[in-house]
Amino acid sequence: MSPKSPVQRGGPGRGRFEQLAQAASDFTSSPTFFLVCLGFIGFFAGVHVAHLDTHWLLLAAGCMTAVNLLLLALLKNSELRAEHALQRKLDAIAAAFLEHYEEVAALQGGEPPKGRAFRELRRAIRLEEEI
Repeated sequence: MSPKSPVQRGGPGRGRFEQLAQAASDFTSSPTFFLVCLGFIGFFAGVHVAHLDTHWLLLAAGCMTAVNLLLLALLKNSELRAEHALQRKLDAIAAAFLEHYEEVAALQGGEPPKGRAFRELRRAIRLEEEI
């Protein structure tokens, strides 16, 4: 059993994790975060140039690693949320398209379209849940 992503667990509104992830994403795209990263890089370079004790070198490397892991987690979370939103929009467009053609066929007294393209479109709705 695999754990569900925050996107799949959530309800209609944003949870605390999603709000925190959005705030962190906003911060990491700010000039302030860029300056913090430059500070870490400067600290790392300074430790090497000054030939300080290994303890300081490990501290600098640990800070850079922690920032790297944070950015990786934020990037993956952002990717999942964007993909989920895109899939929901595509499903809504496909459903509206099919519904429109079924209504047009009903108004004209005919049967809804039964062609291959319509069957594949109907089958594609919510396909991402099966993958």
